[in-house]
Amino acid sequence: MTSPTQALSVAGVSIWLDDLSRSRISSGNLADLVATRDVTGVTTNPTIFQGAIGNASDDSYREALSRLAAEGADADAAIFALTTADVRDAADVFRPVYDATRGVDGRVSIEVSPDLAHDTAATVTEAKRLWKAVDRPNTLIKIPATKAGLPAITEVIAAGISVNVTLIFSLERYAEVIDAYLAGLERAHSGDFDLASIHSVASFFVSRVDTEVDKRLAAIGTPEALALKGKAGIANARLAYELYEQKFAGKRARDLVAVGANVQRPLWASTGVKDPALPDTLYVTELVAPGTVNTMPEKTLDATFDHAVVTGDTITGGYAAAHGVFDALTRAGVDFADVTQVLEDEGVDKFIASWHDLQNTVATALDKAHR
Repeated sequence: MTSPTQALSVAGVSIWLDDLSRSRISSGNLADLVATRDVTGVTTNPTIFQGAIGNASDDSYREALSRLAAEGADADAAIFALTTADVRDAADVFRPVYDATRGVDGRVSIEVSPDLAHDTAATVTEAKRLWKAVDRPNTLIKIPATKAGLPAITEVIAAGISVNVTLIFSLERYAEVIDAYLAGLERAHSGDFDLASIHSVASFFVSRVDTEVDKRLAAIGTPEALALKGKAGIANARLAYELYEQKFAGKRARDLVAVGANVQRPLWASTGVKDPALPDTLYVTELVAPGTVNTMPEKTLDATFDHAVVTGDTITGGYAAAHGVFDALTRAGVDFADVTQVLEDEGVDKFIASWHDLQNTVATALDKAHR
């Protein structure tokens, strides 16, 4: 019998795990998820590493922290060493997937420091430093889709580095992300890089959109507004896929693909359902289309494997209905441009807070190791 995760793979959806820790790698759990849950990649972020390294019940980082303390490393140097080592080891776990898919999957993402989200030059420098330190071709460097992040994406792609663009909420920003990717490919081609070796995904956030929009709909309180709850996130993602199809069917993208470039795949992020009134696999089963990635927290992955009903493509036939949802949101009084700006600002702020928590956790651990 075909499992739901196998059915997703057949439908053209790559399943990535939105989590990583040293113990997950060393215990064999990550390799087991590849074998039994059809997982073909991993995404990380500052919150994930804070949870892993700051987990008091997990001593898998203790030896490394003691060594780093003996070497005199400060918190930032220790974080860099620990996280790049984890990503390197995870990339090695996924290397067979990377080879079997000719570089499309088997990818592990690591994010530049969120403190740099509004600094283009520093983001570029950090991306290149991470790429060199991990030293695995199946790495993706995560860069946020802030205004300062857009030129950094172009610069990093132009240097032949594969990129995961994160924190995308609006179609307008997504269009700019695609343009930044294509501009980077054009520069890479001029620089004689092998375009086939450069990959990218564009991480479009889903559940956070519903959380913010539904809060506003509840405040409006009309029957028409309340009937729209739980619909904005999926509609927004479906329209992102429509935009993806349009942009990569254009001459600029086709010319690049003709000389070896890869399309930038849409990735559905923030797919854990936060509203208990909604089905726990909603952001999986309703966002199935060829050439997409769905990165899931383990709880969502387990729910998907256990009881998701995968019926094939649930995106491309829904464009008209998705446009209708946004027309109705406008009539109800939801300012979606404001929604997406709030979400971008909050997303950066949350990752900065997690990063600072991680710095404090590691600084405390280093100090304790000195004693």
